Amino acid sequence: MTLDDLERLVGVEFPVGEFTIEGYEHWLMADAIASPPLPATVAHPMYAYYAALGGMGLTLDELFAMVGSSAADGPMFGEAGLEFREAMRVGETYRVEGGITGAARKTGKRAGVFDIVSFELRVVDPSGAVAAVSTNSFVFPRRTA
Repeated sequence: MTLDDLERLVGVEFPVGEFTIEGYEHWLMADAIASPPLPATVAHPMYAYYAALGGMGLTLDELFAMVGSSAADGPMFGEAGLEFREAMRVGETYRVEGGITGAARKTGKRAGVFDIVSFELRVVDPSGAVAAVSTNSFVFPRRTA
């Protein structure tokens, strides 16, 4: 992937997806991480992350292909951020929308050439309000760049 191709990805929107916080999955997750008790129907805050990535409208393989890479190329998770705007609810189905917000090519002494691709995912409740925003980046080694 050329640098121009990479930069053209900024602003590309992902297909809209959705994610339902199933009661039994929420209970299993809360039990697995020894979460303190939460008010009835309130989902654990980690669902801002789970819902965003789980409902982003494309798979990680499809995201990797979009940026000219694959899992076999060794992409690495970069950074993540969460913004909480309202409590998420067990049993609710959330719409997930978002897209690529940044792309940069860098060179490291040991790593060589690599690209950092950032994206934002908005988790939208049934009323249309944004419940949470998840920002993430992946690092893509470019052995042939």
